[in-house]
Amino acid sequence: MKISTAYTRREARRILKIPENRLRSWERHGFFEPASEFNFPDLNVLRVLQRLRQDRIPSKRIKDSLSSLAKKLPGVERPLWELKIVPSGRRVAVELPTGKMEALTGQMLFDFDAPAEKPPKTVSHSDGRSLANRLREAEIWFRRGLELEDQGEDDESAIEAYRRVLDLNPRAGGAWVNIGTLLYRNGVLEEAEKCYRSALSNSASYPLAHFDLGNICDELGRFDEAINHYKLALRYQPNYADAHYNLALIYERRAESMQAAKHWREYLTLDRTSAWARVARQQLTTLLKITQGGRSGPAPATGC
Repeated sequence: MKISTAYTRREARRILKIPENRLRSWERHGFFEPASEFNFPDLNVLRVLQRLRQDRIPSKRIKDSLSSLAKKLPGVERPLWELKIVPSGRRVAVELPTGKMEALTGQMLFDFDAPAEKPPKTVSHSDGRSLANRLREAEIWFRRGLELEDQGEDDESAIEAYRRVLDLNPRAGGAWVNIGTLLYRNGVLEEAEKCYRSALSNSASYPLAHFDLGNICDELGRFDEAINHYKLALRYQPNYADAHYNLALIYERRAESMQAAKHWREYLTLDRTSAWARVARQQLTTLLKITQGGRSGPAPATGC
């Protein structure tokens, strides 16, 4: 079945837990053009920007670093889309075949956070390739999967590319999650659930996998499981606004007004200005009117 890979602005924000004001700020800085729809590579770019922000890298430094990369690397016009951009302390770096390079200065960096590798001859597999070579090949297949998703015509080929990643690196949680997302979008919920659980079997603290699994359980009416996974997503990423939003919705369906109100409040501490925030504020106001005269306290201010 052929399906569209485009996400609306709201869907992209919900998936990646990005408030509207932050998205507008990135647009003002020129990281990408204002858009009403995003494809998979665009979502990957937003994930990169979110990670850089979480590492407290100022937007101006990000912008200067991207401009520097475009000048230093011939043929690169859109570094965020064409390169693997990563934080390195408070700096922006790019991972190249020759190693990690600091974007502004072009200085090669030693990755002190990476686990030490044994010599290739002692870390090998039955096909004779070293672990490092297998991981590099897995990265190539992962990017190929993203490209195929962007084309939007052949989900099976994208899934096969991600499975090649997993053949090379069974612990690649991102490949499991991406396969699960493709299956989920095609309505194959049981197989999607298995993929998310496989991601968690390798990394139990993977917030996105918990969130996606919560969505599956929610859709299948397994609300207790959904609540558990949304809460686990929040345990490992406390500012996960969408997890609060979905928890509030579940608690409303279960007529647990106080719990729903709690999560609407938490959501509004993370997102005060978007369209989703207006919905949350309306829901919270309504709940407070019907619960013991609003003894839970006043609704949050609009911030206007």
